[in-house]
Amino acid sequence: MKIHNFSAGPSILPQEVMQQAAAAVQNLDNSGLSLLEISHRSKAFVAVMDEACETAIRLTGLENKGYKALFLQGGASLQFLMVAYNLLENKAGYVNTGTWSSNAIKEAKALGTVVELASSKEQNFNYIPKGFDIPSDLDYVHLTTNNTIFGTQLKTIPETPVPLTADMSSDIFSREWDYSKFDLFYAGAQKNMGPAGTTLVIIKEALLDKVSRHIPSMLKYKTHWEKDSMFNTPPVFAVYTSLLNLRWVEAQGGLKALGAKNAAKASLIYDEIDRNSKFEGFAAVEDRSAMNATFNLVNPDDAEAFDKIWNAAGVSGLKGHRSVGGYRASMYNALSIDSVQVLVDCMQTLEENY
Repeated sequence: MKIHNFSAGPSILPQEVMQQAAAAVQNLDNSGLSLLEISHRSKAFVAVMDEACETAIRLTGLENKGYKALFLQGGASLQFLMVAYNLLENKAGYVNTGTWSSNAIKEAKALGTVVELASSKEQNFNYIPKGFDIPSDLDYVHLTTNNTIFGTQLKTIPETPVPLTADMSSDIFSREWDYSKFDLFYAGAQKNMGPAGTTLVIIKEALLDKVSRHIPSMLKYKTHWEKDSMFNTPPVFAVYTSLLNLRWVEAQGGLKALGAKNAAKASLIYDEIDRNSKFEGFAAVEDRSAMNATFNLVNPDDAEAFDKIWNAAGVSGLKGHRSVGGYRASMYNALSIDSVQVLVDCMQTLEENY
């Protein structure tokens, strides 16, 4: 039976990417050596790292604009700290849209003053705040573009008089966007880019050397910028597989084409949520995420029947986060619209038979 993987992460990857990565573990480019045993300083892997960084910049449309892509470690959670360590001299502004932005705020508070510019906490983070003021005396502003737990997504990039930073872990490379409006953004690979183990950071050179504090070498963006992501041993498998996935993104037609496919998947599931008398959406309609659709049963007593239906259909990873309950369908780039249709069929089966 085909498994339809709606897991929030580590997430689904294209079959051809997994096949190519598996082959490289056995024999990288007919070298007779495994990807896992070559030197990270070898010409073969340096070429992998260089291509991965160049492709990330090209896909985001940031060539020749003063940006560099870095492949680091520690996930988005380490970036919560690194952003503040490198940019927060006096005061920073954060928009609180869920668990991950709350964690970013917590880390930043250890290094300076944090102003919570806006929050949707009073509604259990089911919407994205809009129309908030951004003071000009901030060192930077921090946003989370997609909230996996609550199923909300930033649709409009706010204008800001100060540098704009963002956690894009769960919607990086999922849509065409003006990435040049961000001075720094980062993403843990395991949501929409590759396997767990590496983190993409894209940063503008103008943000280096912004604070007076001493920054440990491993936590300093300038260290990794100057060493082209090779200051220490990089996670070779995660970087290589992310490169394969970035190549796949380009082969699909780039971000514009993938964005259209993702929009079609989102429309299919949300149309059914709104139509079906058994279900109701969690997130505010205007802020619904194209990556993570969160929804609940109108009658919780239907849970046993619905769970049997979708499990029998080969659907996996559908349970919602404990903060929201219900269900969460994560529809990352590699998930086909056919899988979304299977889930919609399950929802219709519940309505028709129960």
